[in-house]
Amino acid sequence: MRLVFAGTPATAVPALEALLASGHEVAAVVTRPDAPAGRGRRLVASPVAERALDAGIEVLKPAKVRDPEFLDRLRELAPDCCPVVAYGALIPKSALDIPVHGWVNLHFSLLPAWRGAAPVQHAILHGDDVTGAATFQIEEGLDTGPVFGVLTEPIRPDDTSGALLDRLSIAGARLLADTMDGIEAGALEPRPQPAEGVSTAPKITPDDARVDWRTPARHVDRLVRACTPAPGAWTTFRDARLKLGPVRLVPDGPALAPGELLAGKKDVLVGTATHPVVLGEVRPEGKRLMNAADWARGIDVTGKDALH
Repeated sequence: MRLVFAGTPATAVPALEALLASGHEVAAVVTRPDAPAGRGRRLVASPVAERALDAGIEVLKPAKVRDPEFLDRLRELAPDCCPVVAYGALIPKSALDIPVHGWVNLHFSLLPAWRGAAPVQHAILHGDDVTGAATFQIEEGLDTGPVFGVLTEPIRPDDTSGALLDRLSIAGARLLADTMDGIEAGALEPRPQPAEGVSTAPKITPDDARVDWRTPARHVDRLVRACTPAPGAWTTFRDARLKLGPVRLVPDGPALAPGELLAGKKDVLVGTATHPVVLGEVRPEGKRLMNAADWARGIDVTGKDALH
């Protein structure tokens, strides 16, 4: 089939690679406009755009998918199907109707669970044991279209959203390529999503990523892992923001009040509503990522100090 691929972040690159290696023709790539990055805030092309340019493929960067100029170009390209992975914008009906087989999205959850922008983060945050990926026909609703295929992936006890998303992006790339094969062969018929088991996964903001030490240790652990690497879990220490890496549960640890710190030679413990957790790596404002024990020695944590 003749394809126009839509995607933006590094998570989408394995799927583009799989389609480039398939028997399908990737005629063009659609991605989000260049965005400011780094300390200099200079405009940088998306990872998908960079890979497409390396492959000599036309790159389209519409400010809005409904822009007439973009829609005209899409009609000229005449794709049979538009596979999508983490593109980052809703597709209007005016664009959905152009490809013969529509737009097919690779979504990183077992639909209808975790519809929305942050399915992997919410799966970890809510303590799911298993997640997966699904390919589905995009329609005007949010991740509501009929499903072509699924795969499952266990969530490990130490998984961060970054680690889990890396695995899903690789496994999902094969699923998306297989879905394109099945559509071309006429062997796949999408099935409506069940009405039961619907949950939503809105984007997790930096405000959502603040740790509340008055919650149980298991919730703290899940929140930090769900927010790693983005948007990054954090707390405050002496009125300054302190970013947090994954923590370790200590069910048999000493009794500490929520947020209370206990700094030892090798570990730094923090109290929660249930039992302590051990801090892993931390990043004080304006400084590098460092081991929590090194951080505690450097600022001379006292018995009166706490995280808030």
